[in-house]
Amino acid sequence: MTRTWILSMVLVVSGSLLAVTLVVRGAPGTGFALLVVFALLAGLHSPLVFPRPTGAAEARCRSAADGRPIVYWRAGCTYCLRLRIRLGRSARQLHWVDIWGDPAGAAAVRAAADGNETVPTVVVAGRPHVNPDPGWVREQLARPPGPSQHR
Repeated sequence: MTRTWILSMVLVVSGSLLAVTLVVRGAPGTGFALLVVFALLAGLHSPLVFPRPTGAAEARCRSAADGRPIVYWRAGCTYCLRLRIRLGRSARQLHWVDIWGDPAGAAAVRAAADGNETVPTVVVAGRPHVNPDPGWVREQLARPPGPSQHR
């Protein structure tokens, strides 16, 4: 659980230290602006930006029932953040699994990515796709579940 927050915490602490240094040196406006920028970066790289994750087993069951894709992700991953932002509101239609919070999710990603934990890995109709284009993922949401979803 704490592993997913490490990058955000480092950004907040670093921004705070830099802001305090600037305030002490007589630049409070710059210090405050820097603190705001670091806080925004921390928020973007936190799990708060992503829909609430589920476990890998639960995501597989839900995906089998409703046909929606599963996204395996981790906090701090630039490509996961890109996918999340590009999907916009439709991201909530997917089943999100945090591989740092779910060992079974990490194992599923390693099985799909030749032993690596390469994320985002999107599973559509039981078939994994490592770091797919966000536009392609959006298309998969628009299609009815079935064999036509394979690349």
